[in-house]
Amino acid sequence: MSKDISDLSKNWHRSFYTLWLGSFITGMGYSMTMPFISLFISDLGNYSKLEINLYSGLAFAMTFIAQAIVSPFWGSLADQKGRRLMCMRASGVMALTITLTGLAPNAIYIVIMRFIQGSFSGYINNATALMAGETPHEKSGWVMSQMMTAGTAGNLVGPLLGGALSSFFGNLLGGAWGYRIPFFITGFLMFMVFLSTTFFVKEHFTPVSREKMKPMQEIMASLPSIQLIVAMFITTMLVQSATMSIDPIVSLYVKSMMPGSKSVALIAGIVAATPGLGTMVAASKIGHKMDEIGPLKVLRLGLIIGAILFAPMALTNSPWILAGLRFLLGIASAAMMPAAQTVLTLNTPSESFGRIFSYNQSFQAIGAVLGSLLGSGISGFANYEAVFWVTGFTLLLNFLIILIFANKKNTPR
Repeated sequence: MSKDISDLSKNWHRSFYTLWLGSFITGMGYSMTMPFISLFISDLGNYSKLEINLYSGLAFAMTFIAQAIVSPFWGSLADQKGRRLMCMRASGVMALTITLTGLAPNAIYIVIMRFIQGSFSGYINNATALMAGETPHEKSGWVMSQMMTAGTAGNLVGPLLGGALSSFFGNLLGGAWGYRIPFFITGFLMFMVFLSTTFFVKEHFTPVSREKMKPMQEIMASLPSIQLIVAMFITTMLVQSATMSIDPIVSLYVKSMMPGSKSVALIAGIVAATPGLGTMVAASKIGHKMDEIGPLKVLRLGLIIGAILFAPMALTNSPWILAGLRFLLGIASAAMMPAAQTVLTLNTPSESFGRIFSYNQSFQAIGAVLGSLLGSGISGFANYEAVFWVTGFTLLLNFLIILIFANKKNTPR
């Protein structure tokens, strides 16, 4: 697919801003509702503490389990029908399922809705794959970083907005309605994303008939470096696992540093938000640097800095030092996932984008499930500090994998 820079000021620009906003709203919608799932469930019935934890864990994990199962199917369909249609499918079904979740009568209903939502999800990944195919190669690093920033910014705004809405409507209407209203608002916003994607996004796509589609084995064999692609899949899984192992325990870790304090929730919120802030600040500059020196060099640097930062996080007793270290981790994160996606973009034939990126999404979903199990398991059997040590080691292992399997001859730079 040959494109020149003039596309940047035409359809390319409009599609990029539409998909960026759609990814922002998708990230915001997810984080606006998910942190309050356990509170919502506890208001839906007379559940024990164990049942609330179990149902909350299932509601969280079901989306990622479903993603891991169905992503290859959607990727194959994307290569036949295009990524724009996949974005429409994801936003349309998410609008419906999130709205229906707001009507939940019990916890099992929420778990089922979350599984259905996960089965049809993938807006951000498909939007990223679409822009990867539409963007001139010399702009790929910058665009991948900006697309990551969209979801990250949404994840920053979501909990603050969701908390404010839940508190306001909870006091106004009482009971579970405080948690239901954010689902309805998110559903409406996702419907707006569906409409904007339908009417404003253009894709230069040549359909590949089912008969002409190469089998996945043949595609992998024809890639410039199968080792490099597999290394990026593993990177996506391990980086996502590292993120998800920490997120569920951050507030509890802060609480352990501040026994008896009345401002734990506020400070924990600040500590939780700082990585996203760091990523937003650094994403654009790191994206341009990727285009200058190549994504693999940036990825290696991000992984080694990330691994080193987890050591002082495990040792500190100050939530403010933890917040500062997590801000630096956010900067390093801007050099991890976008760099891996850029390597995939530069080393994947355009007719295979959908399937390669869908497999990448499956690895990301597996990483999310593994990370949450890792974090809760280690903190339950050992302590919070051990989670940080193990996560740091995971990123160090990832760095070694990249060093061994992704050498200079396997990449354009």
